[in-house]
Amino acid sequence: MPDLSIEQGFAGPVIGIDEAGRGPWAGPVTVAAAWLHPGAVAALPPGLDDSKKLSSRKRADFHHILTSGPHLHALVSVPVGVIDRDGILRATLDAMATAAATLATMIREAGHGAVAQLLIDGNQMARGLTAPAQTVVKGDSRSLSIAAASVIAKHERDQVMTALAAAHPGYGWETNMGYGTAAHREAMARFGVTPHHRRSFAPVREQLASVGDTASTKG
Repeated sequence: MPDLSIEQGFAGPVIGIDEAGRGPWAGPVTVAAAWLHPGAVAALPPGLDDSKKLSSRKRADFHHILTSGPHLHALVSVPVGVIDRDGILRATLDAMATAAATLATMIREAGHGAVAQLLIDGNQMARGLTAPAQTVVKGDSRSLSIAAASVIAKHERDQVMTALAAAHPGYGWETNMGYGTAAHREAMARFGVTPHHRRSFAPVREQLASVGDTASTKG
């Protein structure tokens, strides 16, 4: 279970950063930065963990707590157009830098001082960071701050995909969240590629090529 052992090595606010949605064929990638108020951590219910290990109901419950005061967070949702233009890795890392800078400003303006450290899930360092930073492999299972960011990002992106599923029925986004399931692939072949599909991803690109870009695009 994640804890605050990494955070406790720094004198000052520590921000956890994580993303949801790097792998799907459709929808945005969502990045969250989270800061847990030291005076309110003890009041968190037990069980805060990597978002993938929690049920949707548990994520929703924790999301409500983590996005309410005194904890602070920042969220960046990167649209498909930016993903296709910049590539998923760069788009994600740039969003991490933006979310971190936004939250650092919020923490400072709330009177908690300068951020002492950024903890970024994974092994890729974002560019243009304005505070000291380190990557943490499997950070959402090790750092409570990263786990908090993981839950916020996952819940927020799931809400987006559920709404997109209602607007574009047939692709199963309400359950697969845009990931490349067999049913999703079959739906692309049957219904076409929507504006919310990532054209830079090979399965989508191959579907467009198989029938022609215009003919395969569903508005």
